[in-house]
Amino acid sequence: MDVVSDAISAAHLGHPWFHRVRTSGSWCARLDPYEGAGFYVVLKGSSWLLTDGGVLVTLGVGDAVLLPHGTGHVIADCPIDAAAAEEKAVPFEQWLTGTGPRARSGRDETELLCGKYWLDCSRMHPLMAELPEVVHLPSRVGSHLELRAAIDLLAGELDEVRPGSCVALPSLLDLLLVYMIRSWMTETTSGAWPTALGDPVTAAALRAMHSKPAVPWSIDRLAAEAGVSRPTLARRFTTLVGRPPMAYLTWWRVILAATLLRDTHETLATIAGRVGYSSPYALSHAFEREFGTTPGRYRAKAAERSAPAVSPQPTSKQSDAGNSVRRRLHSHRGTAPAVARALRRPTE
Repeated sequence: MDVVSDAISAAHLGHPWFHRVRTSGSWCARLDPYEGAGFYVVLKGSSWLLTDGGVLVTLGVGDAVLLPHGTGHVIADCPIDAAAAEEKAVPFEQWLTGTGPRARSGRDETELLCGKYWLDCSRMHPLMAELPEVVHLPSRVGSHLELRAAIDLLAGELDEVRPGSCVALPSLLDLLLVYMIRSWMTETTSGAWPTALGDPVTAAALRAMHSKPAVPWSIDRLAAEAGVSRPTLARRFTTLVGRPPMAYLTWWRVILAATLLRDTHETLATIAGRVGYSSPYALSHAFEREFGTTPGRYRAKAAERSAPAVSPQPTSKQSDAGNSVRRRLHSHRGTAPAVARALRRPTE
């Protein structure tokens, strides 16, 4: 796979959790810091998001925002500061389930798709780690066309339930994550990893490692792949990636092994061969050095921590009583404690 696909796949766990919210009047909800990456897509109306770090984001129709590090925040119907948020905000799960204070009428309706991607921080690729606290992708004519198309498809699936919607929606949400990261990479002027992937020498070496991790790469072979000398590759790669080529390769092989331990039932010997180790013993040694535990214990712990079986069906505060299929799709409202458990799944 390519670097971006590998970076997402290594950390991504299960289906995203998501919830469709329709609300009006004056409202304000707070979500404390959480494990994973949160997101919002504005389907109708507008809202304002204020992070614990003081970043205020104005969200309009078609805007998408990703909070890749689980940053605590407040989302509201109007611009808000920390003092007002402290006074007005209700817990996020109460807002989702409609068990908090009722909103006052008199303002236009707002419709949001909000949710969370489960991420395993123990295998976080540096590309994911360097994403900013807030990735805001406003809807602008001619910009982020793939992202706009994904949002339009999501809105269509939510507006009209059709055969296969319960499969389509989680897949579209996974696509949304890819497009949000892609869009950030094309816009950022300071990201180390977008710069590294834009450098032909570094990108060629990364592409070789990620596409064929089992190959017995050496600095000479990687330099040949990139079409430069060993010193040139070592200098450019280390400057842009932050570690030498062979150190990065060792790290990536162990991360890939961890992903295979989590997602497959393959033996350690098979996994060792797939990620470029001559024996399971060699892999175990490198693995324990990186993770501080054996592959067997890691696999057992990963099974315990696997993402909960949250239904991929969206929920809504306002279900359409006239459409039986829609009722089934929107019936999994859940109580406030159930939503809280989904949002704050323990890491241990």
